[in-house]
Amino acid sequence: MATLAGVFAMSHSPFCYMPPERWNEVRASRPLRPDVPRDDVEVNRAKAARVATAFATLRAELAAAAPDVLVVFGDDQLECFDFANFPTFAVYAGGTFHGALADGGRARVPGHPALAAALLAGLMRRGFDPAFSLDMPRPERGIGHAFLRPAESLTDFSTPIVPVFLNCYYAPQPTARRCYQLGAAVREIIAEHPDPIRVAVVGSGGLWHTPRAKDAYLDEAFDRAILKAMTAGDARAMARHFDDYEVPAGDASQALGGRGPAATGLPGAGGPQGGTRETCNWIAAAGVADGTPATLVDYVPIYASPIGAGFAFWRGR
Repeated sequence: MATLAGVFAMSHSPFCYMPPERWNEVRASRPLRPDVPRDDVEVNRAKAARVATAFATLRAELAAAAPDVLVVFGDDQLECFDFANFPTFAVYAGGTFHGALADGGRARVPGHPALAAALLAGLMRRGFDPAFSLDMPRPERGIGHAFLRPAESLTDFSTPIVPVFLNCYYAPQPTARRCYQLGAAVREIIAEHPDPIRVAVVGSGGLWHTPRAKDAYLDEAFDRAILKAMTAGDARAMARHFDDYEVPAGDASQALGGRGPAATGLPGAGGPQGGTRETCNWIAAAGVADGTPATLVDYVPIYASPIGAGFAFWRGR
């Protein structure tokens, strides 16, 4: 039978891969809320060093877990799908995929069709109706950064990955509760999978951020409440906190907007909007490990973005 080797969660902001000397340069091009703190270059260098240490810690933990395959919960930002047909949940079941790296290079990653097929069948038996891809939807572009960033930050590209897409960005999105339920279902599917493989799970993205939005800011209190529930091993509480959040009146950073190239114009689910909804990838991963307290490696507030960059893991068996 398959074994859950471990669960991991990581932010994948461009600022996690960008030289800290450029952070304030990029900040100057973004319409942040006036009360967002401003760090000088020395503080930014120290924060970049913390991010690098966090990635190194997760990479070492993953190596010690020795997985045969990773299941990555991530989102698509119009890289594979568009508004002609955008799935709420999807599983990539092809033999390989490729995509862009943070430095602009390219990488190819093996898939794991057998586990992907088991996930598809198991999710359907549990009341989910995921879409699937056997080939790259847009081979000229490749799969999205939500999946390539874990591959480049945590692996040497030889470990097979099964991408599981969650529609985090584009209204109407699934609730955090539904994402938790997806993670719980994946845990059951791994436990019943007959192949003697070690499976690790990764939640990619988040935490609080509304990239390039007008009046963007960082709600550290929101993130801390999510992390408190996570380190207590309570994924349901993470989902409740997320779904119960109400966007303040007049908060331009979370406005859904009308129909456009990057917005559906449709009503969204409750909870924060924008990139903060990538926290649902963490909630799905936490659903796999529900009941086990997470180890928080670090939480780094990067005000130049602004984003709450987080890194955590749950050890498996």
